Amino acid sequence: MIIIYFVVGEPGLPVTISNLDSVFISQRTPLLRTLVKIVKNASIAEELVQETYLRVARSLREKPVDHLEPFLFQTGRNLALDHLRRERMQSRTMLDDVPDAIMQAVPAPGSSSEDSLHAERLLQRLGSALEQLSERQQRIFILSRLHGQGYAEIAAELGVSPSTVQKELKLIMALCMTLLDRLSPPT
Repeated sequence: MIIIYFVVGEPGLPVTISNLDSVFISQRTPLLRTLVKIVKNASIAEELVQETYLRVARSLREKPVDHLEPFLFQTGRNLALDHLRRERMQSRTMLDDVPDAIMQAVPAPGSSSEDSLHAERLLQRLGSALEQLSERQQRIFILSRLHGQGYAEIAAELGVSPSTVQKELKLIMALCMTLLDRLSPPT
């Protein structure tokens, strides 16, 4: 089944899936080069090119597109920027603020069962300590450390000042450090 849409402003030129195919085939290489420049990785850019095709095809089924080629490139650029944003969010984890002492307490693969047991206890107690926080403090911690949001974003979401968010995070990190000091074996 072929679905036909008509381009607004260009009477008589239908935009079909087969038209998308021909535009996609002719613009695939330039689109790939553009996305490689953005994401700096050929494999990821290739995946984004395929996702671009799927998204544009889905859009064509829903509504007409005035200019297919620019729409194809804009969709690809948006997907690449979304990818970079997700990548940046994943890299902004609690590890940025974790002191070396805690990082060293995490057992390496093949480490002793005693080290593993100590690390497991540490994580359990840390989880228990975080459960003792107020609901707002827990939310601030999750938004900051797990979702990578900044002070201003968190403040806007929770209806508090960025200064309050910063102070709460300092308090939470101090709690974590105190817990680590109490649970760390003497060196």
